[in-house]
Amino acid sequence: MKDLGAEHLAGGEGVQLLGLLNFYLEQEQRFQPREKGLSLMEDTPENDNTLCSRLRNAKVEDLRSLTNFFGSCTETFVLAVNILDRFLALMKVKPKHLSCIGVCCFLLAARMVEEEGDIPPTHDVIRISQCKCTASDIKRMEKIISEKLHYELEATTALNFLHLYHAIVFCHTSERKEILNLDKLEAQLKACNCRLVFSKAKPSVLALCLLNLEIETVKSVELLEILLLVKKHLKISDTEFFYWRELVSKCLAEYSSPECCKPDLKKLVWIVSRRTAQNLHNSHYSVPELPTIPEGGCSDGSESEDSGEDMSCGEESLSSSPPSDQECTFFFDFKVAQTLCFPS
Repeated sequence: MKDLGAEHLAGGEGVQLLGLLNFYLEQEQRFQPREKGLSLMEDTPENDNTLCSRLRNAKVEDLRSLTNFFGSCTETFVLAVNILDRFLALMKVKPKHLSCIGVCCFLLAARMVEEEGDIPPTHDVIRISQCKCTASDIKRMEKIISEKLHYELEATTALNFLHLYHAIVFCHTSERKEILNLDKLEAQLKACNCRLVFSKAKPSVLALCLLNLEIETVKSVELLEILLLVKKHLKISDTEFFYWRELVSKCLAEYSSPECCKPDLKKLVWIVSRRTAQNLHNSHYSVPELPTIPEGGCSDGSESEDSGEDMSCGEESLSSSPPSDQECTFFFDFKVAQTLCFPS
């Protein structure tokens, strides 16, 4: 088989794409969440005081809903998940702080990706997410996250590779671009992001698996040959590739089932008490006070061998809320939420 080099990638555009691919490969490991921290989350049993994979996955679902609600692009969501996983894999985080952290990751990602006019105000995100934080809590937590990640928030993600592979493939084929729907591939990537296990995969491998499965679906031999050249250039072993390909295939099979909520189709459903609804309608900027979140490191000031730094504190749970006057709850969808939270 030919190499993915100058001979195959003829023309200026092909050479430029190859150079960008090599740059992404150099960068991807730098922005990978720490595998030991991810494994610790996976192995942690569910209880009220420790962070487990179920809570992480639920928070990513919340990020997905936030990006859908505010009309943010896929890049914002993927970057927010990357920031979240890198931070969670580095720090000991209590479940009560996860809501605040999730909002901060969304806002940090939005500021890196979105146009200035498309970045949602912090107060609006607080209200919609119901994270029960104040703007000052968000500001403090953003500072903690940024410092722990050494202010390296703009990351090379699987979405970067997915777009690049798509461009490389169609730079050297007679097939029409419509044969591979990039929006569909992005939605499939978002589905994978909602599962902690895929944060362990190299972004280059995860994106290649997604594109490979889609090319097999459209049954294009020409596209598959080009993708195999990309795989060879990446020096991905068959063992690694087929391991992740099988996991991705299983995830997408479950994702395509009628029981699975699709990332781009799920409506935002907000469950509130009557008292909360009245507060939103009359004073939608009102949020419950959140105790100060101190940054507490390990006792010796260094990182533990088996776990990240400790962010625990003795405050009340962030997820706690004031008791409602009535137990009656009711639902309202996207449009109703917009009417209540953004009155004209």
